[in-house]
Amino acid sequence: MNRAISAIVKKDMREITANRQLLFTIVIVPVVLTLVVPSVFLLTAHFAPEDANDLQELMKLMPGNVQNIGMEELMVGLLFDNILPLFFLIIPIMAASVMAASSFVGEREQSTLETLLYSPLTVKQLFYAKVLAAFLMSMLVSWISFLVMLLGVGLESYVLTGAVLHPGISWLPVMLLLSPAVSLIAITLIVRGSAKAQNVMEAQQKAAFLVLPVVLLLAGQFVGLMLINAWMLVGLSVVLGLLAWFLLRSSLGKFCGEMLLSGR
Repeated sequence: MNRAISAIVKKDMREITANRQLLFTIVIVPVVLTLVVPSVFLLTAHFAPEDANDLQELMKLMPGNVQNIGMEELMVGLLFDNILPLFFLIIPIMAASVMAASSFVGEREQSTLETLLYSPLTVKQLFYAKVLAAFLMSMLVSWISFLVMLLGVGLESYVLTGAVLHPGISWLPVMLLLSPAVSLIAITLIVRGSAKAQNVMEAQQKAAFLVLPVVLLLAGQFVGLMLINAWMLVGLSVVLGLLAWFLLRSSLGKFCGEMLLSGR
């Protein structure tokens, strides 16, 4: 990575962290998904496990030997190894959408786009720099959220049940493969859309639709259609990784200065 690309990446990340409104938007979703929602599940599992009707269909998909353990322990295991990993597909999409949506349209609104085009970088290198900045930010938010979740959920589980939670094998493909692939797909589509969008709000509205497939996947688990396991996650990671590579290559090939200046 040359110095010019590195400078743009650092500039974009500084602008996001300096903007309190955007920073709050990036932080609030991970806080809700990694601390608030798990706390509700853990408290329900401990104090009123019989009221957790939403997990009943999902529990039927568990292996027979696992179903014989206590209701509270089973619910906590389902939450930690089957439901929470999918939240880490939503977090990078939402974090990336905030930064990527303002990538080029933000430069246009601030009247700095022409200056950016006069930099020693080609248009394709500018696209790469914008994608890289958003990707690094989304991965940073994802890993910080993961560590916060481990501490928060682990401490709450220990206080309530006396047991220490340990990440299952399903977390490996999610954090190392699937989350980066989903993030790169979202960023590529959003940055490309940002070049054509008339304002940041328009670009962010388009980004919201990318969360829908993950929500449907979560809903499929709650209604008992499927139970996500490590092998399914690895397979999904390979497919989405190839899709991310194809989209990035395709977007780089079509990107041009005229598109940025005209917004079409």
